[in-house]
Amino acid sequence: MQQPPFLPEETLSRVLRLAKFDGMGALVLGGLFALTAAAGRHVPFTVIGLLAAGAGAVELHGEALLRQGEPRGMKWLIASQPFMFLVILTYCGLRLWLIEVPPVPEWLKAIVATSAAQAGLTLEGYMLMVNRLTALMVAVVALGFQGGMALYYWRRRKPVEQALAEGHNPEE
Repeated sequence: MQQPPFLPEETLSRVLRLAKFDGMGALVLGGLFALTAAAGRHVPFTVIGLLAAGAGAVELHGEALLRQGEPRGMKWLIASQPFMFLVILTYCGLRLWLIEVPPVPEWLKAIVATSAAQAGLTLEGYMLMVNRLTALMVAVVALGFQGGMALYYWRRRKPVEQALAEGHNPEE
């Protein structure tokens, strides 16, 4: 038996909780990423971190608008997701373009060398392949996550608007 849909006020409450959690996560992680990159004097990655923090701030702005009873907050929540996806894709592109093959620690060198030999690659070629695969995986996961979040917010527009129109106070 299928469960009935949530009441509009419950949907509003869930959207607000998720938006606050996701927005704060993006803001904090983006800020930490920016600080770490700035400490290493990596300007492009510092900008990426700041943009990621900005995407979190956009989501938090949408959440704040909803708490104030403004239905247009949903547009901000939805828009924050493709923005974050573009930031992540830019990060992946920079990671591929500005690749610096890090030195392999001595304790790991034998394992990596064995894996490289099995793949028929040099140690540097193997590390480049790992970098490409990692960037691809990050992009695919970001597409799934940010796309899923945008879809989640998109599908909850009507119940949230209804809850706000009925005068449900999200602050309660």
